[in-house]
Amino acid sequence: MQLSSIKISIVICTYNRAQYLPDALDSLHHQTIDKQLYEIIVVNNNSTDNTAEVCEAYIKKYRDLSITYLLETKQGASFARNSGAAIAKGELLCFMDDDAIAYPDYVEKIIRFFDQTPDAGGLGGRIIPRYIPAEPKWMSHFVSSLVGNFDYSKEVVVFSENKYPLESNMIIRKKDFEAVGGFNINLPGVQGTLRIGGEGKEFFFKLKALGRIIYYNPQVIVEHVVETQKLTPEYMYRVASGIGRGERVRTKAISTFSFYKKIGEYCYKLTGAIVLAIIYLLKGTPAKMKPVIQFRVDALKGLLGY
Repeated sequence: MQLSSIKISIVICTYNRAQYLPDALDSLHHQTIDKQLYEIIVVNNNSTDNTAEVCEAYIKKYRDLSITYLLETKQGASFARNSGAAIAKGELLCFMDDDAIAYPDYVEKIIRFFDQTPDAGGLGGRIIPRYIPAEPKWMSHFVSSLVGNFDYSKEVVVFSENKYPLESNMIIRKKDFEAVGGFNINLPGVQGTLRIGGEGKEFFFKLKALGRIIYYNPQVIVEHVVETQKLTPEYMYRVASGIGRGERVRTKAISTFSFYKKIGEYCYKLTGAIVLAIIYLLKGTPAKMKPVIQFRVDALKGLLGY
């Protein structure tokens, strides 16, 4: 089936990841589709490394690729994504991380999906961790979501009511992005070492409230580079507690009842994590016990404001 002329804008927000950017951009340069059908917008979110120089060099070297470089000095992924979306020319907005590597048919699969699924209001794809040098023995399926692992279904499905795409591999129609009002800047994502996450969750809940249908396609794939030496307890705490902080902001904005209901949910999940840890012990994989419990403890701390 021949593709339509629908165009897509791929927004990459970056903060001090100059060493990863060339691989991310290379993966988008080597796509199986006509380069006239997509553009790349790199939003430098106030980096202190040589991100600007890396981007400028790449733009000069690959003139066959449409790349726009933009500086956003307000710290936080929500600010950066909103700025990138504001100048996007495509009918579709795709958000990809600066340490992600797109499969060669990534853009083609996205455009083909929207061609064949006219009722799609949004799309999420699969994210596969690329552990360097190898997956740590303490990593489990339940903790790997903290490093971007996302494999919602083996086939194309509509997301259930409380499920949604991850921010590092999500696609939305630009008109719907504008209708929602973009990402909530009160949920900025990463601000230095502080995380207040959940911006994607709130965004897609708002999109669903407008009646849009959000799909998952396991063939729309990126790999997420994970250097295991960086997976320190401090790093894992920032990510997990950031999820809790985001839920604190989001639920309190709804009602006090929603906030306390979320506390109850997190306590329930902590209990489940303890049971899961016992199962890991019985299966002979004790290294996985502490991280799965710590994840839920740290998330609860963030929710409670610690």
